[in-house]
Amino acid sequence: MSTPSKVKPIPTGMHSLTPHLVCAGAAEAIEFYKKAFGAVEGARLPGPDGKLMHANVTIGDSSLMLVDEMPEWKSLGPKALGGSPVTIHLYVEDVDAVFAQAVAAGAQVAMPVADMFWGDRYGQLVDPFGHKWSVATHIRDMTPDEIRNALDCPGAGQ
Repeated sequence: MSTPSKVKPIPTGMHSLTPHLVCAGAAEAIEFYKKAFGAVEGARLPGPDGKLMHANVTIGDSSLMLVDEMPEWKSLGPKALGGSPVTIHLYVEDVDAVFAQAVAAGAQVAMPVADMFWGDRYGQLVDPFGHKWSVATHIRDMTPDEIRNALDCPGAGQ
């Protein structure tokens, strides 16, 4: 007869949903995320060929998993696929400072930071590995009606 397990179904420090990024150069991506977003490395599991089979960093209160591209397993990053339809959204205390830090670390600006009609100060970046990021600081609480009205105004989102 087995004893009841005391293992948590969701490990400590993890959330129900965690992005898992495939990167051409996952070790370099970890270093970029440290410089750009203040990531803290949690784990790194290299395979026999030196490629990362698994890695985990924490940004703010959230985990991000990474793995190296492995074409033999059909595991390809956004550059190999010609882009990605996914954007990772990151809320921060100071969007302007984090955005500038990410650009200084090597991210490309896709949309400059600006005050948005939905109440966030917001911008978009593409990291050196082809992953898209939106970075924001919430600056105004708004009702759904206020957001709809702001959307109908000329210049909304600028």
